[in-house]
Amino acid sequence: MVRIGIVGYGHLGQFLMESINKHTDLELAWVWNRSDISEKIEESLILRDLNECARGEPDVIVEVAHPDITKQFGKLFLQTADFMIGSPTGLADGILEQELKTAATKHGLYIPTGAFWGGDDIRKMAELGTLEGLIITMKKHPSSFKLNGFLAEKNSAVKDESVELYRGPVRELCPLAPNNVNTMAAGAVAATNLGFDKTIGCLVSDPSLKDWHIIEVEVQGPRGPAGGQFTVRTERKNPASPGAVTGSATYASFLSSLLRVGGRGGGFHLC
Repeated sequence: MVRIGIVGYGHLGQFLMESINKHTDLELAWVWNRSDISEKIEESLILRDLNECARGEPDVIVEVAHPDITKQFGKLFLQTADFMIGSPTGLADGILEQELKTAATKHGLYIPTGAFWGGDDIRKMAELGTLEGLIITMKKHPSSFKLNGFLAEKNSAVKDESVELYRGPVRELCPLAPNNVNTMAAGAVAATNLGFDKTIGCLVSDPSLKDWHIIEVEVQGPRGPAGGQFTVRTERKNPASPGAVTGSATYASFLSSLLRVGGRGGGFHLC
């Protein structure tokens, strides 16, 4: 029996709670939420203070709230249990990334692949030093983006035609779109030799995509004797409700990742 603590009770947190209750080998330890959820969940399952995250002896703590939670409590979570970070955009903060690597000794930090396709193969290439480039493009309807700063202003001006909002290092993009580019952050973690600075993210706001989120991944490898370059391109079309930040297929993918958490010891792990 694996006991799980859930940090966040939005759409994804509710889905995870329902799924945990259906699995005979999973058990809910507690749920924490920023706002009051006493009318939705029995009091014994509500955690009021994340400093008390060891209550109920969770084997896994999963964050589905906001990257700021990991910044404040990530080290404590890793001292308590295996930790699955649902907002890996927080790892774009180099200081936090290093702090969590240092803290992930007894327990592991698990990064769900979500909408990111081919993560294990990309990590293998990175570890062999054959990964030379990684470009991740995300295309969504303007209403599906929750953006900060100049990107929010740029997105609000999108009318009838698609607009490329951003193209550049994923590290600079993550603080501007912390709720939207977790896929890119997972890619940057997988690409260990490129990281957040050399993994390139491209954000496209497209009014025609009312029912879809599209993720394109381009992997660039070594050149052959004749000069041709190894390249892999994938396109993932995820059905999504109008205005939804998370596509429908991502829920099942996230649950699958949760079921893979544990047993790998300390360090960072894709799941």
